[in-house]
Amino acid sequence: MNIIIAGAGEVGFHLAKMLSNENHQISIIDKDEARLHYIAETSDVIPITGEVTSISTLEKAGVNRCDLFIAVSPATWQDVNIVAALLAKQLGAKRVIARINNNEYLTPENKILFTELGVDLLFYPEKIAAYEILDLLKQSGTSEFMDFSGGRLQLIVLKLLESSSILNKTMEQVAEEAIGEPPYRAVAIARNGTTLIPRKNTVFQINDVVFVITKKEATHAAMALSGKEKIVVRNLMIMGGGRVGQMVAKQMETRIEKVRVIELDNNRCQELVVTLPKSLIIHGDARNTDLLLEEDLPNMDAFVAVTSSSEANILSCMAAKRAGVKKTIAQVENLDYIKLAESVGVDATINKKLITASRIFRFTMIGDVPSMKCLHGTEAEVIEFIVKPGSPATQKKVRDLNFPGQAIIGGVTRGNTGLIVRGDTQLKPYDKVVVFSLPTALQSLHKYFV
Repeated sequence: MNIIIAGAGEVGFHLAKMLSNENHQISIIDKDEARLHYIAETSDVIPITGEVTSISTLEKAGVNRCDLFIAVSPATWQDVNIVAALLAKQLGAKRVIARINNNEYLTPENKILFTELGVDLLFYPEKIAAYEILDLLKQSGTSEFMDFSGGRLQLIVLKLLESSSILNKTMEQVAEEAIGEPPYRAVAIARNGTTLIPRKNTVFQINDVVFVITKKEATHAAMALSGKEKIVVRNLMIMGGGRVGQMVAKQMETRIEKVRVIELDNNRCQELVVTLPKSLIIHGDARNTDLLLEEDLPNMDAFVAVTSSSEANILSCMAAKRAGVKKTIAQVENLDYIKLAESVGVDATINKKLITASRIFRFTMIGDVPSMKCLHGTEAEVIEFIVKPGSPATQKKVRDLNFPGQAIIGGVTRGNTGLIVRGDTQLKPYDKVVVFSLPTALQSLHKYFV
């Protein structure tokens, strides 16, 4: 696929690195030559120096031959992204995507307007991050959460504690102990920096991070496998009143007893007082542990740190843990810090670059891919495919498909029913299949379903 990335900021850099590993032809446009040179040294891309809204620059990049044009200049350059995407479409790009920072553009009627103008997808990373945090607060025993097919199947991520009932047991033993059809299935394990696709003889170990596909009605039973108690969030403290913090507080202040937002910028505090009438807005530096304690931190059920500093977010979550807060979530934009955050006890991490990459990456997949997510703390992706009539997946039982060893089918939605896949499962046309895959297998998966 011929892909052009407009904007060599953090999101553009991460996309270039990720997509260049998938045998695409990648060009990246930016006016910062030094930045382009650095990206070209670390990824297999063609650097194009120039303004992303320059017609001559777009033509130089070969936009008329472009299969996918991605405008991802920094969020404050929203208008630049939209103009670049519109120009690219008019100059011949087949599909165009633009990063925005205005929620108004995502209303149903406005999305139709942009589609009619030629923009195939608008994405707002901060909003996506906020809703991931809301899901994590709702399912407070998991470090990651994802719905498939309207929630009929769910992906949850569990860290196994000493009290876990499945420690030192194999996948086969756990399945045998289930009564009737198993309502959940482990599809991957993150262990000591390595991601494993589990097989029937794989043994669960303490501190394993286990990725589980479960039926909606069995979510709580699956979460109990970790040995961690269920947490009901009634009191929430948010560190950082930026876009993500504001959106989380806005949703939570109508659902729970108490929401406290700590923000360093006084002008921003004044804005939050107006937009968050049911939340307590506190002007102060949340890196100050004494301030957190004064604001009743030990009695909070959950602590969310979403400032622009990954380091501050991790450290404040550590302080919250020491104070007795049961659920901590940190926004960690430095990818190198994600595993560090998990190792020091942060319950869950959010990374806007990974979120963005997942939304865009599915546009590069052959076949019908309704959803895709890059999972934090692993090298892997979880992908939802729609099975086409007559495809290889419909011809044999799952155990006989010769599916790649670096991938596993976890669940399937058939009509209104969610099913956990076993070796003797027979897939049918129009099934929605949830697949967990390591990068080496991604590009070979589509042939099974088309």
